[in-house]
Amino acid sequence: MRDEQPKYSQKGVRTFGVNPASVQNHEAYAAKFGFAFPLLADTAREVSTAYRALRPGSRWPLRTVYLVGTDGRVRFAQRGVPDADQILASLG
Repeated sequence: MRDEQPKYSQKGVRTFGVNPASVQNHEAYAAKFGFAFPLLADTAREVSTAYRALRPGSRWPLRTVYLVGTDGRVRFAQRGVPDADQILASLG
């Protein structure tokens, strides 16, 4: 994700990560790995629940990628780590 930011930027896509870690943990993690996109703290797991990104029977999320249009519609959804070209192909 970090290394593919130019591809997303060229298509006008804003990237961010969401997980249940604290804001402080996110700040340290982003600094350590040089992320130029925000990491959002979902400590109550509301976003993870709404997007059905929690492991079955668990409170921990599965790595899942969503591309949401400006109209709020999900354009792409896949578990795991799809590459940028695959994600951006969903834009048409």
